[in-house]
Amino acid sequence: MEQDDRVEVLPMLPSLAIEETEVFYRDRLGFDETVYRDETYLILRRDFLGGRIEIHFWKTDDRHLCENSGVYIRGGGIDRLHAEFTERGAEKLSPMLLRPWNMEEFYVWDPHGNILKFGRIPKA
Repeated sequence: MEQDDRVEVLPMLPSLAIEETEVFYRDRLGFDETVYRDETYLILRRDFLGGRIEIHFWKTDDRHLCENSGVYIRGGGIDRLHAEFTERGAEKLSPMLLRPWNMEEFYVWDPHGNILKFGRIPKA
């Protein structure tokens, strides 16, 4: 299969302030590549354990949209992401816990209320 034929899912989240979003995701969550930015749209990336996380943001004035939006990111090594986010000072960061649906998860909220949920299948 050609590289250009692969399927990727890239979430689009609302942002109340594009610049504030960029600073938070760069400084607190380690998104070190700004792919694109203007007044109304932002694309950020970061590499992690041989994979890549990319999130798109679009400008809104409706806080309710942000507070009811999120993305779920699943994979191994999220314990290392949790430790990194803690070290970087991410303020709204949950502990990593085994949830009733048998996933180890932690959550982080950005300054506008978007939730990022990280999960993995528990290690045996």
